[in-house]
Amino acid sequence: MAKSRKSRRGAPAASVAETVDGGLAELIPDPDRARAWTLLLDGAPQSHVDLDDPAFLSFEYQRRLGHVIDLVAPPGRPVRAVHLGGGALTLARYVAATRPRSTQQVVERDAPLVELVRRELPLDRNARIRVRSTDAREGLAKVPDGWADLVVADVFSGARTPAHLTSTEFLDEVRRALAPGGWYAANLADGPPLTHLRGQIATAAARFAELALVADPTVLRGRRFGNAVLVAADQPLPVADLTRRAASDPHPGRVEHGRALRDFTGGATPVTDATAVDSPAPPASAFT
Repeated sequence: MAKSRKSRRGAPAASVAETVDGGLAELIPDPDRARAWTLLLDGAPQSHVDLDDPAFLSFEYQRRLGHVIDLVAPPGRPVRAVHLGGGALTLARYVAATRPRSTQQVVERDAPLVELVRRELPLDRNARIRVRSTDAREGLAKVPDGWADLVVADVFSGARTPAHLTSTEFLDEVRRALAPGGWYAANLADGPPLTHLRGQIATAAARFAELALVADPTVLRGRRFGNAVLVAADQPLPVADLTRRAASDPHPGRVEHGRALRDFTGGATPVTDATAVDSPAPPASAFT
């Protein structure tokens, strides 16, 4: 285990590194924001947290999930949220900051990572966030029926989403946990020829009536590896609002829905537990 403590008060913060279950976790100080940190696991960026401004979302995909959080209910209204995958608890902090009095459950399998984040990047004492250190699907199974207004899936192991979190059976558990009118949002990562992404859209379409996908246009065209945020619900989604927000991001995103999104799947079939595989590994160039 390697570790470097923060410098004395008034001096620039030093990085922190510890071995956790998922590999080498590093907290790197943001040179542009006084109390902000980036979490890396084995060199792959995972999360960014600004302790002074938890409503600030630096990563592109987290900004898009932030748009979903903003639109899932009227502004400021508390929600019940389940986060599958915790990282530095960025999105849970965002919900707590933008929707005070929300109740949240975070499921993060890597207990040493949770301990590191809690110690070095402590949560607001008023945040109603419960963290469980267990497998995402096992943790989801413990959520009461109809409890959640929002379920967010952002789970990566070795930069890949585990197979058992990509199937229709997994989405059956998501649906069970969702309240009537609740939303599901997933951070998906893929590159050309986008086989995994197309299969995940087909899988969600087999369980939800309404879908929308937000991604960089170059990712959707299969020109590079990247993230896409899939949103699913059983009632119409605020596609126009989501489109405006994604278009205004520093790296503008495109929203696909309806017929265009169905056509995008290219005939892909739903994934089941019997056919599921891990998402593809990103190329080495993805983090350079």
